Amino acid sequence: MTGTKDIQQVKQRFGIIGNHPGLNRAIDVALQVAATDLSVLITGESGVGKEVFPQIIHQNSLRKHGPYIAVNCGAIPEGTIDSELFGHERGSFTGALSDRKGYFEGADGGTIFMDEVGELPVPTQARLLRVLESGEFIKVGSSKVQKTNVRIVAATNVNLREAVMRQKFREDLYYRLSTVPIEIPPLRERTDDALLLFRKFASDCAEKYHMPAIHLDDDARRLLTGYRWPGNIRELKNVTERISVIERDRTITAEELRMYLPNLEMEKLPALVNRENEQKMFNNEREILYQVLFDMKKDMNDLKKLVHEIMSGGNIQPSPVTMNEDNDDYMRPFRSMSSIQEIETVEESLALEDVEKEMIRKALEKHNGRRKNAAAELKISERTLYRKIKEYGLD
Repeated sequence: MTGTKDIQQVKQRFGIIGNHPGLNRAIDVALQVAATDLSVLITGESGVGKEVFPQIIHQNSLRKHGPYIAVNCGAIPEGTIDSELFGHERGSFTGALSDRKGYFEGADGGTIFMDEVGELPVPTQARLLRVLESGEFIKVGSSKVQKTNVRIVAATNVNLREAVMRQKFREDLYYRLSTVPIEIPPLRERTDDALLLFRKFASDCAEKYHMPAIHLDDDARRLLTGYRWPGNIRELKNVTERISVIERDRTITAEELRMYLPNLEMEKLPALVNRENEQKMFNNEREILYQVLFDMKKDMNDLKKLVHEIMSGGNIQPSPVTMNEDNDDYMRPFRSMSSIQEIETVEESLALEDVEKEMIRKALEKHNGRRKNAAAELKISERTLYRKIKEYGLD
């Protein structure tokens, strides 16, 4: 266990504000694992400050004098990500006018931070797994195996276990990356830290723009600590800076603060579950919906098969039900072959793509077309959301 003094020194060095036990635990684990070469997976919602923990690990490791490279996997186009990570040979594709070193070759002896690792394409995941297992990689367009000695620290706001279940992320890669997991708590669980962060951001903004720092009255402090902060620390900083620049009065009331919290009205809606379980419930409901759709599709296929056998003169024994015009449940399969066409139409309308399209549409409507906020709620990258919007014609 790292001492409290060591944790405080790390906070001062890397500008970390807060005393929440979950935050202290995350720093402690980062310091403990830094001396090893184990892979680390940092998880947490968007905006909680995951990007500082790979730096803590690197600067407290034996690799601290080696290179440190941060890669945003969600910001690199799918067609070029292999070239960015592993390099390419001249002429390997259109535009490859010379040999190029990839990040894994350039970071030899150091650390690579792979942010948004859940957005990696599946073929790239296989190549990353090889680096983790053997330290080997092959440049795009080459047949020569190269070695690299890098430490990988990954981060994601995506539920990788769910992605594994949906076959969007390799299970073996998940376990290789998450040798040591570090979870960063959301700001809504760090109510006391929210006030400390507000004062820090207000002070920084006042110093930057040469103005007196703002401060909150008692009601405003209660409002700030009771707000859920869906954008976490990033949202709090944004709100603090806006208030500092716009408001003339340096004492901020609850009424004034309320104008800068766009999601506050959502907080007033009645809740059937604890707020901490909302995301878990959303994920469970989505999985249940998928399962229901799959079961319905299977039932429809069985019904189509039954109707086909009946219409083909198969020897199907009817159940003891009166065969009359009023018994719709029994007579419907016998009326005409149009029944099969109706079933096929229903089956097509229940495609999973329709569900995904509707979820994206509702998220965009909820956030008034703000794609960044919609992507955060859907737990996907902005690049993926842009592609889906174009694919479904939701521009």
